[in-house]
Amino acid sequence: METITIKMEDKLLEEIDQKLEDHRYSTRTEFIRDAIREKLSELEKEEVLKNLAKLKGFSKRKTTDEQLHIAREKVSDMLEKKFNIK
Repeated sequence: METITIKMEDKLLEEIDQKLEDHRYSTRTEFIRDAIREKLSELEKEEVLKNLAKLKGFSKRKTTDEQLHIAREKVSDMLEKKFNIK
């Protein structure tokens, strides 16, 4: 593990110290590590959501209402046969 040094304003440190007590962190280091992990996770989620947004509507083939109706009928027929429903 590598050691780093950061400078923070007194007011920010006071806020961190208050949160230490409120959320039972034993040290500032533990609190800051957890905050960094949460931020990294948040950034990763944002990246995934951006990639999903790019895929929305990406399909070149559009399904018509008639095709959907035919597909539903096929599924319905298959389920009726499988479960002996009429």
